Order: sequence, then C-alpha cells, then structure tokens
Amino acid sequence: MSKSIIATYGHGTENDFVILFDPDNQREISSHQIAAICNRKTGIGADGFIRILKNGKQWFMDYHNADGSLAEMCGNGIRVMAKYLVTHEHQPEGIFAIDTRAGIKHLRVPRDGDISVNMGHVTDEMEEISVTHNGHTWSGYNINVGNPHAVVFVDDLEQVGSLEVAPLVSPASSYPEGVNVEFVQLLPDKEARMRVHERGSGETRSCGTGTCAVALAAAMKTGISLPSRWTIFPPGGRLIVDIDNHSNATLIGPAELISEHDISTYLNS
Repeated sequence: MSKSIIATYGHGTENDFVILFDPDNQREISSHQIAAICNRKTGIGADGFIRILKNGKQWFMDYHNADGSLAEMCGNGIRVMAKYLVTHEHQPEGIFAIDTRAGIKHLRVPRDGDISVNMGHVTDEMEEISVTHNGHTWSGYNINVGNPHAVVFVDDLEQVGSLEVAPLVSPASSYPEGVNVEFVQLLPDKEARMRVHERGSGETRSCGTGTCAVALAAAMKTGISLPSRWTIFPPGGRLIVDIDNHSNATLIGPAELISEHDISTYLNS
C-alpha cells in the first residue's frame, strides 16, 4: 500500500490551486501527473499546481498550469502559497520573499486578511495586438508581467461569449509560448470587470498577473497618469492593484486554504 502524500487545495478569488509542500525537492512530478491532478472531471480539479521548494533560506514557487506546462508566475497562486506557509507555521507572518521563475517577489502576509505581493515591473511592450473571438475583433495591448498578456477592452463582457476555445491573438509571433488574454469592461472610478483565458488552463475565475496587466492597460486607455489604484472584478471576486509611477504593481487580495487531499494515487500511476 502506497504512503499517503498530502496536498492542499486552496484559491485566491476562486483561481484555484493544488499545493504540495516539498521543501527538499524529494518528489518528481511529471506534467502528465499534474494534468491528472488538476483535471476537474477525474482529478481534484484546479487551475494550477504549486510545489513549494526551498533553496537554502529562500522559498521557491514551482508553478505549473493545469495542463502540466511550466509558467513563470501566478499572482493569485503566490498569495495562496504564502497563506499556506504562514498557516502551517513554516514562515512567520509579516513581510517575506518568495522566488519564482519571474524573479523574487516580496509579500506582506498577515495571519488573517488580504495578502499583498509586489509583482514587480509591469511593461507595456508598445505593440498593438488584436484578439479575435466570438465573431468580434478588438485591438489591444501587449503587456508583460513576467508572463505575457493580451489585454482588450470591450463595451460589454457579454460580447465575449464562451471562452471554452482560446481566442485568436495576432501577431502570433509576439507570443511564442502562448498568452493570457484579458477582456475588460471599464467602470467609473478606476474600476473594471474582466474575464480571462489563461494559456494552459482555459478560462479561469481570476488571474493575478492578469489584473496587473489590466490595471496598466486601463490607465493607458483612459489617460490616467501613474501612480494609480484600480479595483478589478474578475468573476471570482475583487482584487486591488496599485501601480506606482515607475510602473511597479502591488496586488492585494484574499487567499483561502480549503481542504487536504491524498495525491499518492496520481503520483504512482
């Protein structure tokens, strides 16, 4: 009988993850196994998989999309990871750093309440892109948050329709490893609603890096100068993005740990 391997399921504004604490890097997990764990019909079901590693004194977020593919960074995921570290007393509450494939991120993590993470520099790639979906074509912004985003603005999110199939983004050469696509409806008072199709995961209820991309694109679209604070409403809740006058973004929002699961059957298959 195989030994239990316990992972934790949690979410940030309903962007959900399976988390495995593996500080000594003892578990080799294939992309196929991650896809099986994240499968919503036959597995636990999640938008992504986080393996918590440690290199000396430095925490590292080994993040994979739901299909098992590697990703540089996840703004909701890193907050859920930080929540795990503090809740399970691997890390005192307060300010600490987590390393990612997009660089080191600093977080402010109370035991309860919203968690904030400095997401670093959000970059306008200064290239007009277009997104075609559901019989519509919109021009938009190529934004980099350590991972790639195509942000377009719509009059009404109902225009977007189903996001079961990935939108077509042009030029494709701008995104050789795929792209996250955000559809945004601007609201008064620096607020916006959004939907997102994430590469490797499909439509998700929220996207942390996506909200940062949306905040910068919204400031550019409306001509609002930096610094500025935006309140973004993905389907899964509310996130706040502060962008300073150097285009550095801080993402603020909740993180929840929900349940524990034995994933040994997935890893032994």
